[in-house]
Order: sequence, then structure tokens, then C-alpha cells
Amino acid sequence: MNTSMIIEMIGYLGSLLVLVSFLMASVVKLRVINSVGGLIFAVYALLIHSYPTALMNFCLVGINLYYLVRLRHPDRHYTLVEEKKDSCLLRAFLEHYREDIGVCFPGMRITAEEADVVCFICHDMTPAGILLGKWREDGILEILLDYSTPEYRDCSVGKYLYSRLPELGARSLAYFQEPLKHEAYLKKMGFSREGGAYVKKIKE
Repeated sequence: MNTSMIIEMIGYLGSLLVLVSFLMASVVKLRVINSVGGLIFAVYALLIHSYPTALMNFCLVGINLYYLVRLRHPDRHYTLVEEKKDSCLLRAFLEHYREDIGVCFPGMRITAEEADVVCFICHDMTPAGILLGKWREDGILEILLDYSTPEYRDCSVGKYLYSRLPELGARSLAYFQEPLKHEAYLKKMGFSREGGAYVKKIKE
């Protein structure tokens, strides 16, 4: 394989990653993959001495990195909105995302009938996630559903949500259902296995 062919393959790889990035539902995954593709394509542009193309791709990578950093500061982006469990918005939200919720939480009965707490997490007033919770003794909030929409699944929605729950009186969180695909998220958010539940203290 000669040098010219290797350079062409680098260009194709960069282009492919940029195209694949636009298939990502997650904003974070889109920007990460787009940045990697843009960086590879910028290197390709330098190798073929196309400096304007290289400059444009380096700028795009910089823009992606800027917004990725901003997405890691949830207090600047999210708003917690309390809602009633019989609201039309809640019913519409659960129905719209019913299929995706079923994929994330296999076998879950998607309803708010048992919920004492219903909170939407909004980004620029667009629903990015939802929490359904049920009060237990001593300020323990049982999580019935903690769901983020695909577009915001990696955007610190959970961190923002848990930072606001003490304002509602929650001292700790408990997740009693079988986590399955949700287990990695629970561990990432600081939950630990205690008996038959995953538990997280959020206020002493």
C-alpha cells in the first residue's frame, strides 16, 4: 500500500465519521464523533495541502469542544418543573416516548398512578427528562421512573435532577426495580446496592 492510498484512506475515514455522527440521537455522541471525524479530516487536508479545509475542520472541532464543555454545566441549561400526575403533558410525554422507555426499562408498567412526585427536567423549556417518584419513610424517595430523552441522554440531566431533589424534601433515593440496562447509569450516578435496592444519599 503506497503513501497516496494511505492518505486517501485517512480522508475517507474522516468523512465517514462525520457522516455517521449525524445518525446519533444523543447530542453528546454526535459532537464527540463529529469532532473525531473533523480532526482526522483536518489532518488529511494538511497532508494534501488544502489549508482552508484544514482550518475549517479545526474550527468545527473547536466549536464542538466548546459546546461539549457547556453541556457539562447542567445548572446553566436545565430547569426543574413540578407537574401533577394527571396532567395532559405527562400523559402525552409518556405516550410519545413509550416505546423508548420500554427499551430502556423492559417490562416496566409505564404509568404515573403511584407517583407522589412528578418532575420534568427541561432544557430551554423543552422536556429533556422526567422523574416519577414515590415517598417512603424518613425522606426516602423511591424512583419509579428516571428517564432522559435520547437527545439528552448523555447531558448531565441526572446530575442536575439529583442536585435539586433535596429542595423537595428528599434525603435519599431508592430504586427497587430490577435495573437491567439501567444498572450502569445507577452506578455512574453514585447508587450502591443495599439489600434488594440501589440507594443513593443526597442529603445528610
